[in-house]
Amino acid sequence: MTMSRILVATVGSRGDVQPYVALGQGLRAAGHDVTVATCERFGPLVTGHGLSYGRLSDDFLKLVDSQEGHAALEDSTNVFGAVRTNLRLARQAGPINRGLMSDVWDVARQVRPDVVVYHPKALAAPHAAEALGVPAVLAIPVPVSVPTGDFPVVGMPRLPLGPGYNRATYRLVAAGFAGYDRMVNAFRRDTLGLRTRKGAAMMAHDAAGRPIPVLHGISPAVVPVPADWPAHAEMTGYWFVDDASDWTPPQELADFLDAGEPPVYVGFGSMAGRDPERITRAVVEALQAAGVRGVIATGWGGLAPGDLPDTVLPLTEAPHDWLFPRVAAVVHHGGAGTTAAALRAGKPSVICPFIIDQFFWGGRVAELGAGSAPVPQKKLTAPRLAAALHEVTTSDAVRNTAAELGRRIAAEDGVGRATARIEAVVSQAA
Repeated sequence: MTMSRILVATVGSRGDVQPYVALGQGLRAAGHDVTVATCERFGPLVTGHGLSYGRLSDDFLKLVDSQEGHAALEDSTNVFGAVRTNLRLARQAGPINRGLMSDVWDVARQVRPDVVVYHPKALAAPHAAEALGVPAVLAIPVPVSVPTGDFPVVGMPRLPLGPGYNRATYRLVAAGFAGYDRMVNAFRRDTLGLRTRKGAAMMAHDAAGRPIPVLHGISPAVVPVPADWPAHAEMTGYWFVDDASDWTPPQELADFLDAGEPPVYVGFGSMAGRDPERITRAVVEALQAAGVRGVIATGWGGLAPGDLPDTVLPLTEAPHDWLFPRVAAVVHHGGAGTTAAALRAGKPSVICPFIIDQFFWGGRVAELGAGSAPVPQKKLTAPRLAAALHEVTTSDAVRNTAAELGRRIAAEDGVGRATARIEAVVSQAA
């Protein structure tokens, strides 16, 4: 098809940005002009992968990174905890969200896109698309927006209450987003000159009443496509950024990998809680008790290395697609992106979840047989982690299941499928 201008808008941590950079790369490779609008600290990530950057404020991430933000996040272990978190941060978050909506609109006016692809936290995105008279596509790495009877919404327990219970849980997400309806409608009215809409903060339909397409950047090998999903919802496969070919490991890491059996990778992204020293001590003791070597990622404000034994190497960062194939197992927080990378590498996981969706991925990996039962960070002790490490590094069943799942995911083309779907949306709107 002819070249289109595409705006991709996302807000959040690196895990909320990197899949959209991958999607942007795929769209650019297909001949389109792509701008990724996201928080300012990720501008270099966007431009470093050959995409145009649209600036959004960093204030949201500064709030999350604050002491109050960390404390609130630690309370977000389920849907109800997330509601409490929103209430605790509402006073600070209100002005931040209003600023982000203005930022998205500023970028949209500059880009004049033919389609807007967005993360649900970019609240202004579908409204900006409506104001410009172009279609919007919701793109999301977690299955939370399309109800199904197959499983409850992320953050709610799996109970033997049948499809009715499962579908009902999705109303909790809609209720949470409804708290932003007044603010979003004020933006529609005062900034965009549009009429107010019911459910404005979580738009399911465009101005003509057509369902907004929803693309899930998830492998159907990990989350099977629900039989009751509507036609506008699709599971494309994961969206990966591949950096391995352009990355050279530091000599210390290369030497460490060559010096013995493949180590276990341990990294919690930016989520090591308020006591990273305790987490680090537990991790080191667990690695030693399990008799395995370890690489501990210390970047993104996470684990504090301190004094480590010779069998444990601290690492600021390394591309997951380079490092994970070279390790024995992956211990992580259960973010969607890290979970996907570990699965694609065919490596067992020990997931130590902190907040809502991480518990979902931890449970899913355990159900698939590709890792241990989750070890929630609040219950993380050296003996519990050591037992999980022993399981995933010695069980042939776990290792074989993870390897087979990795082969299935590697054969998918999630970015290609999502690109084709977005192109179809643009063609239909032309």
